[in-house]
Amino acid sequence: MTDESDRRTKRADARRNEQALLDAAAAVFVTSGVDAPVREIAARAGVGMGTIYRHFPTRPELVVAVYRHQVEACADAGSRLLDESPTPEAALRAWVALFVEFLVTKHGLAGALQGDSAGSDALHAYFVDRLVPVCGSLLQAAFGHTGAGHVPPVDAYNLMKGIGNLCIGAAADPAYDADRLVQLLVTGVLGGSNR
Repeated sequence: MTDESDRRTKRADARRNEQALLDAAAAVFVTSGVDAPVREIAARAGVGMGTIYRHFPTRPELVVAVYRHQVEACADAGSRLLDESPTPEAALRAWVALFVEFLVTKHGLAGALQGDSAGSDALHAYFVDRLVPVCGSLLQAAFGHTGAGHVPPVDAYNLMKGIGNLCIGAAADPAYDADRLVQLLVTGVLGGSNR
């Protein structure tokens, strides 16, 4: 094995380790919040705490990396769901469910950034730039599937904003069913076309 192939293998291993850490951290953040102990994330990922700190020296860096990782996963899921789902409506509903899970994880992000408003603004812009077009494509596909001339009664940005508002209570109240409320919102949006 050459030095170059060793380096490529190590880079690929490092990327896989980082992805495993991000997946584990996201799962822990859903159940325990962004202030969860690093040891809980390490245990879930099956690595030592030193490995986490080597990739993400501070908690804000870890939280931002998880946030970006989840935005990318949510963005990438859009076209995959359109291809794999029986209908565009099913794809939209499945994507919305992923988006809700992401939003529940996102709560606590501002606190983790400790008043870094510039960082928070940049993350919000990244979020909007990546996810609004995906939601828009799914929403348009769901309406296009119903027949010509149907226009969604709300644009993707406002649908996502409404979903976000419905998710706010989920972090603090285990009895609050954000998923169900959001799916009811989607039902209303889909039933509110210009038919």
